[in-house]
Amino acid sequence: MQPTCTAEEFVDSHIKPGRMVLFMKPTCPFCRRAEELLCQYPFKRESLVIVDITVTRNTERIQDYFQQLTGARTVPRIFIGKECIGGCSELQEMDRSGELMVRLIEMGALTP
Repeated sequence: MQPTCTAEEFVDSHIKPGRMVLFMKPTCPFCRRAEELLCQYPFKRESLVIVDITVTRNTERIQDYFQQLTGARTVPRIFIGKECIGGCSELQEMDRSGELMVRLIEMGALTP
């Protein structure tokens, strides 16, 4: 993150329609589990973005912004388009129920 970039700008720059974003910390087992699950899907280039928030100097501020934006400051924070779907447990449930596949197909994120 550039010194002039706020936590809000950093997060908001990644959240876009037609994109799935996983905000994570590499030391978090739930983040790694979510990443492993998502990597099983055949995403189109740029349709899945994995963001390591520890590369910034504002990890705490980023997580405070997650709290403001989504109601939780924990990672992973996972977005489909501009909607936060929650964390690892919610992702796993969407995968189990088939809802994740449907949503990814609807937004055109997967390769045929």
